[in-house]
Amino acid sequence: MFEGPPLPTVETLTKRPDFLRAARAARAPAPAFLVQARLRRDDEGVPPDLVRVGFTCSKKVGNAVARNRAKRRLREIARAILPLEGRPGWDYVLIGRANETAARPMEDMLKDLSRALRKIHK
Repeated sequence: MFEGPPLPTVETLTKRPDFLRAARAARAPAPAFLVQARLRRDDEGVPPDLVRVGFTCSKKVGNAVARNRAKRRLREIARAILPLEGRPGWDYVLIGRANETAARPMEDMLKDLSRALRKIHK
């Protein structure tokens, strides 16, 4: 069985100010999405052991059905990667890209997210 430190809890960002703060922070492009990330301040009232993630797609991605599909794919890669490679105390926002988020193979998207996180955290 898995021995080691417990995996961090991943929570979803829902408030617009959190997305705006992440937009002013570090970013790492990937072929199918963009990752924005920031280290939270201690005075924000969020437990420091949480990893928070938000998802967004503009209307350029397509109609509501296309945007929802793209966000489902982003949620799936975040669910797989962030508990392992996300850092507690950080907020991440994944932004879908038109014609790319829905078409890129999931295995490649998983690798892209890992690569983007390594770039942000180095």
